[in-house]
Amino acid sequence: IEDLTRFNEAIDQAVTESVAHYTKTINDSRNLFLGVLGHDLRNPLGAVSMGAQWMERSGTTDAKQARVVSEIKLAAGRATRILNDLLDLTRSSFGTQIPVTKTENDVAALCQEIADEFRAVNADRKLQVATKGDPLVSCDRARLGQVLSNLMGNAVHYGDVATPITVTVAGNDPDAVTINVHNLGSSIPLEAQKSIFQSWTRGHDDGSPPEHSTHLGLGLYIAKLIVEAHGGEISVASNEETGTCFSIRLPRR
Repeated sequence: IEDLTRFNEAIDQAVTESVAHYTKTINDSRNLFLGVLGHDLRNPLGAVSMGAQWMERSGTTDAKQARVVSEIKLAAGRATRILNDLLDLTRSSFGTQIPVTKTENDVAALCQEIADEFRAVNADRKLQVATKGDPLVSCDRARLGQVLSNLMGNAVHYGDVATPITVTVAGNDPDAVTINVHNLGSSIPLEAQKSIFQSWTRGHDDGSPPEHSTHLGLGLYIAKLIVEAHGGEISVASNEETGTCFSIRLPRR
């Protein structure tokens, strides 16, 4: 009986080790594929985007052509952001922290700039930016812009179209700056809030089948990695009464 027990234990251990090895191999292969895919598609997408920008600036297009060029430019921008998310995911999966280069920045001005971009393509939506205190913080402007663009994009996509999206920059703390992005509308379920910053997770369900969604579930995961690379924190609070608010707290240095 003892020999049979030891034999069964050895079989269980061998199966466990085999499954773990297989899972690691699959994950490594997936991450390598995503990294190569993202890298190789960057150049052709860049060419599409630059071509659209050149046509937009040339002034040689009529109204219908200009509208098509604008749609091409926006689509190329969305595809580029998806690829960047995939590359960031691959980098984090291989144990490499997302790189940030810090310089002193006015985060209120950055919030206003990104809000203006969303207003330009969502004329029916209201985005309000308010500032209290000192908005200066040492950060990677491009990376923080990536985070803010994701949060505002989610608010535009999921928020109540009849109410404004509010972005508040609070700089009264001498050691940190807090940025809140708030919208009313359908709330994020409590269970979803617990895992919302994990990869391949979507916090809202818009009713569309997964294969029809343009969201990979990476945006908030990447946002968390970027904020943590700054030594900061990101959190969410959401309910039906007060709406959804994402908060970022960044140390000034």
